Amino acid sequence: MLYNTLTREKEIFKPIKKGSVGMYSCGPTVYWFQHIGNLRTYLFSDFLRRVLEFNDFKVKHVINVTDVGHLTSDRDEGEDKMERAALKEGKKASEVARFYFDLFVSDLKKLNVKLPWKWSWATAHIKEQIKLVEQLERKGYTYRTSDGIYFDSLKFKNYGELARLNVEGLKAGKRVGFGEKKSKSDFALWKFSQEGRKRQQEWNSPWGIGFPGWHLECSAMSMKYLGESFDIHTGGEDHVPIHHTNEIAQSESATGKKFVSYWLHGAFLLNKGEKVSKSKGGLFTISELEEQGYSPLDFRYLALMTHYRKPLSFSLDNLDAARNGLQRVRRKIAEIKKFKLKGKDLSKKYLGDFLEAVNDDLNMSQALDVTWKVLDDLSFGWKEKMNLLGRFDRVLGLDISKISEKERVPEKVRRLIKERDVLREKKLFAEADVVRERIREEGFVVEDSEEGSVLRKV
Repeated sequence: MLYNTLTREKEIFKPIKKGSVGMYSCGPTVYWFQHIGNLRTYLFSDFLRRVLEFNDFKVKHVINVTDVGHLTSDRDEGEDKMERAALKEGKKASEVARFYFDLFVSDLKKLNVKLPWKWSWATAHIKEQIKLVEQLERKGYTYRTSDGIYFDSLKFKNYGELARLNVEGLKAGKRVGFGEKKSKSDFALWKFSQEGRKRQQEWNSPWGIGFPGWHLECSAMSMKYLGESFDIHTGGEDHVPIHHTNEIAQSESATGKKFVSYWLHGAFLLNKGEKVSKSKGGLFTISELEEQGYSPLDFRYLALMTHYRKPLSFSLDNLDAARNGLQRVRRKIAEIKKFKLKGKDLSKKYLGDFLEAVNDDLNMSQALDVTWKVLDDLSFGWKEKMNLLGRFDRVLGLDISKISEKERVPEKVRRLIKERDVLREKKLFAEADVVRERIREEGFVVEDSEEGSVLRKV
């Protein structure tokens, strides 16, 4: 059962092709670091993919990389974010894109997010995007202005269905104008390069030198790799009213077919009740959390605690609670492996409970509750228990199988831990943080809990 934004209902998932799933996720615009608000969205899509695979579906997952065309305003105005970043950093746009993409992938790996079957770069698919505009032009869905080729949204009868938009209210009237646009909801398919200003990234087209619109790339690339109709499209809830609405309009106008069967959207990460965003400073990156002594998996555990369609309230106190929860999991696993208690095989019962949770629109917090019941059940034989927990971890992604009964810790690291504990007792916290960093350089992370210092490998 998945909640489909298009119908506003939970629906039984039925793929177009039995046993396989075509899934597309809106990817990053690679002009800056991805903060934890962005990364929550990729954790949600990772939970979805893992649950599908847990149900024996073969998932063909595509994530795009936006390295051109995403303007600073959703109204098709402002600067190209990639061009602006390149100018600011004094580099080629392609160098900026590769640098921030590599950091993004590194963060995904730290979070145990499975990488997609295909990374689809916008600049590598200009031909496909031009072809899609030509299709729309032949069918009469486009018009030309002084700055580009636009999609005439009111010619698509179902425009705004995904977001429940009032289409009549989008028409230009006597009091409200939209420049050369016919309607407020019309959007650029191809933007012309400005005269007298040389862009780093621009291409020849049947309409002149320019670059593709942001919405265009996702339609062109998803249909290239997954077909004109595919199963699942994911993204953040902020994509619903404009980006995904426009994807549907241009794709279905071009093909005459249903574009996507199931639309799934993740809610925002909130800090003090406000959405976390780059425009407001962004809050933390994964690396910044690591510098404060947190593990990326602490954040993954935090994401598991709140349903993907509910806002996730972020604070360091909440992250501390998640870290403590994950540390308790590790201690429980170590105890199970150490004491090896014999008992009954209760796998069937708990597996049924776990499946019921994850298959109910990815109820990951309920899945965690089932996991804790397994951990605490002393009548459950340890071998069968560990095997089941390993199966659960195919969805949870917490590296349960890598937790050993006792980590082998070098003597140098042991001395550093004792030194840090003494400094903390004397309340010399700045000096203790220096020692924590020396411990990290040796390949270990020390975490503080109510029971004392906990050590793990990086």
